[in-house]
Amino acid sequence: MNLHLTGHHLKITPAIRSHVESKLSKLTSHFDHVIDVHVIMTIEKLMHKVEATVHLAGKDLFCESSSEDMYAAIDELAHKLDRAIIKHKEKTLTHRHDSVSLKSESIE
Repeated sequence: MNLHLTGHHLKITPAIRSHVESKLSKLTSHFDHVIDVHVIMTIEKLMHKVEATVHLAGKDLFCESSSEDMYAAIDELAHKLDRAIIKHKEKTLTHRHDSVSLKSESIE
């Protein structure tokens, strides 16, 4: 998994980088086909906004979150991405299993 971090009006410190890496490394435990992740962190007045685009095999997922604390926004984003990847994985598995059952029914 390739990870690209970008900061707008923000310097990405090693602590923020390691926090993002540790949170997003959990994504590959659910779905192995994560190609790369682009994370953009911005500060607008008092709100910290984090958005991420995850490139999967066959689909791109986008999530964003905002909070008054950067670490809380990163945690919320990781949770949203986790749910989105699980939902995508379940859809691909059900499509694969549905197509197999339809083929076997038409042969009989």
